[in-house]
Amino acid sequence: MPTSANARMLEAVSRDFRTDTITIPTDDMFQAWLEASRGDDVYKEDDTTKELEEYVARITGKEAALFCVSGTMSNQLAIRTHLTQPPHSVLLDARSHIHAYEAGGVALHCQANSLAILPSNGHHLTLEDVEENIVRGDDIHSAPTRVVALENTLSGTIFPQDEITRISEKMHSEGVLVHCDGARLWEVHAKTGTSMEDLCKPFDSVSLCLSKGLGAPVGSVLIGSKAFIKKATWFRKLFGGGIRQSGALAASGLFVIKNTLPQLPRTHELARSLAVSLSEMGVRITEPVETNMVWIETAPLGFSIPQLIARAKESNITLGSGRIVVHFQVDAKALEHLIQLLKELKEEYKSSAVGMDEVEEERSRAFAKGDWKSVAKTRLIQRVANPYRR
Repeated sequence: MPTSANARMLEAVSRDFRTDTITIPTDDMFQAWLEASRGDDVYKEDDTTKELEEYVARITGKEAALFCVSGTMSNQLAIRTHLTQPPHSVLLDARSHIHAYEAGGVALHCQANSLAILPSNGHHLTLEDVEENIVRGDDIHSAPTRVVALENTLSGTIFPQDEITRISEKMHSEGVLVHCDGARLWEVHAKTGTSMEDLCKPFDSVSLCLSKGLGAPVGSVLIGSKAFIKKATWFRKLFGGGIRQSGALAASGLFVIKNTLPQLPRTHELARSLAVSLSEMGVRITEPVETNMVWIETAPLGFSIPQLIARAKESNITLGSGRIVVHFQVDAKALEHLIQLLKELKEEYKSSAVGMDEVEEERSRAFAKGDWKSVAKTRLIQRVANPYRR
């Protein structure tokens, strides 16, 4: 593709807030591809792929790692590897990617029942939530829970590490395994400063995406014990997920961990600033803004999200829903233009505005600042599955 076309694509991406998977490879990443090894990974003969796997295993404190083509595959591999003979069940958040956005893979691949529950605090599952819903014992009418799957981040919100530890310790004491869909766990590391090793320590397995947030064109890494990864490699072959000359793709993973990861705090700052500006304008913020996502509803201002999307398109700003995702290639000026557009729409539709009551306004302002604790008791979860949250 000519350089001018790539420049136009980068300009378009810099004003695209649909997701953080639409970032484009840079020239430096292409250089990393040129320098990558060209061996056959199915035969375990590709040096760059082995370097990526060893590096991710080392920084996460796990024994081994496996390069996979996607987060869906690495999640499904993990659960399939953990589970053996049905009947069995997996307990997880009803809003989670594994439950809502992986095409029923747990049922298809594992013949497992999913215990999909909503967190009682509206933010994250607690040990009490798990205890209330887990299936124990050998009653022949039931499917005992063998795996608890948590997600961090989920909709941009951070799962408190102390609660993860509580759940993990209790489950392990009962022989239940714990998996983490850590597609955006890098965001937690960037926001909190907690090491990847500490974040991954409570889990038997973790899936880490190289595309979401970090910007690799392909890939996810599954981590765990040596025995676990050996078995997962077998299932990867069964799933058709083996890659022959995978070096260039693996090189992308190494590149983004070392080069994009340090840029994530900027996206968090931009998202928080945007959320505060919008909440002060009267836009309802529907989820705590803790990392790079801002969830909004514009009904209080008198116009709908589809109307906003259409008007944004006229200004060369791309939105896909009420979820605004700030990625590392976003231009800060595009956020300013989006804020200005919302101000114009607010004025245009002021006769239709319905506003918010005092409780809603308080919740919206708190969420804009990433505060969910002060309003947890008044929060109602209305969105179990949103087709745009990926």
